[in-house]
Amino acid sequence: MFLPRTLARLAALAIGALAWAEAGAESGGAPHIVAARYEMPTARYDHGILGDSLEWGALRLQLSDGSSVLLRLPGNRVFEDIAPRLVALKGRAGPLVMVVETDLARGARLALFGRSGVVTATPFIGRSHRWLAPLGAADLDGDGRTEIAYVDRPHLARKLRVWRFEPQGAGRGRLVEVADLDGVSNHRIGWSFIPGGIRRCGSRPEMILASGDWRQVLAVTLEGGALRSRPIGRWQSPADLDRALRCPG
Repeated sequence: MFLPRTLARLAALAIGALAWAEAGAESGGAPHIVAARYEMPTARYDHGILGDSLEWGALRLQLSDGSSVLLRLPGNRVFEDIAPRLVALKGRAGPLVMVVETDLARGARLALFGRSGVVTATPFIGRSHRWLAPLGAADLDGDGRTEIAYVDRPHLARKLRVWRFEPQGAGRGRLVEVADLDGVSNHRIGWSFIPGGIRRCGSRPEMILASGDWRQVLAVTLEGGALRSRPIGRWQSPADLDRALRCPG
C-alpha cells in the first residue's frame, strides 16, 4: 500500500539532496545538514489530504561529515508532507529543514528542524484534519532577513501567511508573523504534489500561487510589511503554476 508513493518521494528527495550537497557545502565548524528525507511510513493519521493513507514518522538528516541523525516523532504526530526542504537562513551558519509537522489532535504547523530536533515552529492550526501547504523561504522584502511562506488551509481558509526567522544566538531562533493575504491557494485535496513556489526574476522574490477560485495565477510580493498580488495569467492546470516559476523572456 505504501510502496508507490514512497518510491516516488524518495527519488525526488535523492535528486534534491545531491543538488544541495553540491551547492551548499561549507568548510570547517560543526557538521551541518546537507540532505534530508522522511522515513518510517505510518497510517496512524487518517487525514489523507495528499491522496492516500501514507504519512511519515521520522526525519533522517545527512550531515556534512558523512554521519546521519534519525529524529523520530512521538506517536501523536506525523510529518504530513511531500518532502523536507533545506532552507538557508540569514544569521545561521548552516541550513535548517522545513517540514509540515502534524499533531493528530491540533492539526498542522510549519516547523524548522535542526540536528537535535525542532528549532522553532509556527503554532499548530488548532484542530485535527487541518493542513497547510508550504511555498518556500527567501528574503522576500530585501531587508536581509529570511521569511518563510505557506498557505494556511488551502482548501478552506485559503490564506497566505508569511513569517520571519529571527536568529537568537547559539543556533536558536524564532518565527514572527509579518503579513497575511486572503483568497489564495496552492493545493487541491488529493494532490500528491504542491505546485508553484517562490521565483527570483527581478529585484525581489515573488510567490507564485493560484487565486482562491482557481481562475488566475498570481504573483505576490512582500512590500512595506504588506502582501501585494497581481494576476500574471489564467489558471487551467497545476502546470501553469510551475511554468510561472520560470522567469519571463
